[in-house]
Amino acid sequence: MTDWTAGYVADIGYTYGYYTELNPLRLRLPLLAAGIVFPEIDTACELGFGQGMSIGMHAAASGRRWYGTDFNPAQAGFAQEMAAASGAQAYLFDQAFAEFCTRNDLPDFDYIGLHGIWSWISDENRALIADFIHRRLKVGGVLYISYNTQPGWTTMLPMRELLTEHAEVMGASGQGISSRIDAALDFAERMLATNPLYGRVNPQVAERIKRMKEQNRNYLAHEYFNRDWHPMSFSRMREWLMPAKLSYACSAHYVDHVDAVNLSEGQQQFLRDIADPMFREMTRDFMCNTQFRRDYWIKGARKYDAIERIEHLRNQRIMLQNVRDAVELKASGALGEAKLNEGVYVPILDLLADYKPRTLGQIEQALQGKSIVFAQVLQAAMILIGKGDVGVVQEDAAAAKARRSTDKLNLHLMNKSRGSNDIVYLASPLTGGAITVNRFQQLFLLARSQGKKSPAEWAQLSWQYLAALNQRLTKEGKTIESAEENLAELTRQASEFADKRLPILMALQVV
Repeated sequence: MTDWTAGYVADIGYTYGYYTELNPLRLRLPLLAAGIVFPEIDTACELGFGQGMSIGMHAAASGRRWYGTDFNPAQAGFAQEMAAASGAQAYLFDQAFAEFCTRNDLPDFDYIGLHGIWSWISDENRALIADFIHRRLKVGGVLYISYNTQPGWTTMLPMRELLTEHAEVMGASGQGISSRIDAALDFAERMLATNPLYGRVNPQVAERIKRMKEQNRNYLAHEYFNRDWHPMSFSRMREWLMPAKLSYACSAHYVDHVDAVNLSEGQQQFLRDIADPMFREMTRDFMCNTQFRRDYWIKGARKYDAIERIEHLRNQRIMLQNVRDAVELKASGALGEAKLNEGVYVPILDLLADYKPRTLGQIEQALQGKSIVFAQVLQAAMILIGKGDVGVVQEDAAAAKARRSTDKLNLHLMNKSRGSNDIVYLASPLTGGAITVNRFQQLFLLARSQGKKSPAEWAQLSWQYLAALNQRLTKEGKTIESAEENLAELTRQASEFADKRLPILMALQVV
């Protein structure tokens, strides 16, 4: 019997995660920051889309044509269900890369995205994907690819092998992958408790095992327990992509673009003295002990002249997508946590607090009297977008075109929230992607869509769904038992949602 899994974990589904870096609307600003001409994207592709949350959101919220595959038929089926609900132009398959990448009925793509999957596949599949990119990515097109990398994973390589070997050799016959993962983690923890020399030389491994025990088993199965698992250096990735005529453009992780939160002055100077940009990038990974890279690569990179670049930058639209008072004036980078300059960030956040889209140029003009220059506006935008407090937004006409699809998709997802807390995202036609909305908030929105006017009514309908499944809320780590107390807590949450979060979701056109 042929094993269609090819060593990839398939007896447990992937998480219902959304990965904002896959949103093609986000590639414009980093490319502009790097001075590189960005493409107009009409046709896009995602390889290995998991449950399809990202491709489903992007197809609905962007108005673009999307193609993609994930070899797990259950996951592909869920993604197809989302696409059908939204009516978006999404053509999704359950084919392995060997089948999908050799199809002769696919268009050429302006954008191809892969999140994480590169780390978990064989060299044979990597070769298929590299060839697909070579043949199907248009001139000027962009590849987004994220992958586990060295040196950040180096100390964990032996432990990962020990974990997978335990699951394979010591796991009881008939055990599911979740049970085998639990047993492997328990074994590793007991082994490290004996104070082995490996643990003394690599003390951070014990902390990582502790964190792993608290993580979702679906995530762990796919992250650590596939047959193929290969953290790759930046230089090795370059070797794979050069034959496809791709060159490295920049990081897709916005905070990476701000050296001040990632590199000391001495490190910055050291890197500036390295003439070769590719070797400089590899060296930077040592400075930051990079564990996970998120890269943009481009076929035929061209540079804007200085005037064109600044004009495009000033025309980039952004908007606040978090509660203003919840925005913390700190950011995390490779150096740790950094405090943000209140003299720059507070005026920008106060200006954006009306939740209206503005261009970076409009922000610059509005803050002229506060001695804030455009370079500071741009850096603040990169940090705030990277933190998730601010989002890039598309033009109103594009958002209006996508609104019908996002409305249908969001209603579909809100109905799913009646029986599950798996999905914590809804689509925004303004951002072209997803916004975090937890289960209870989705239930409140569902009640609102059914004509319920007040937070008390939203809470009452939400409690009916929870009670039917014998589910209860928790507060301060304790289960709330009585119906009256559950309803009171739901009402409190609904009132807070109405005051703080609902206006933002309305501004983002989620509802």
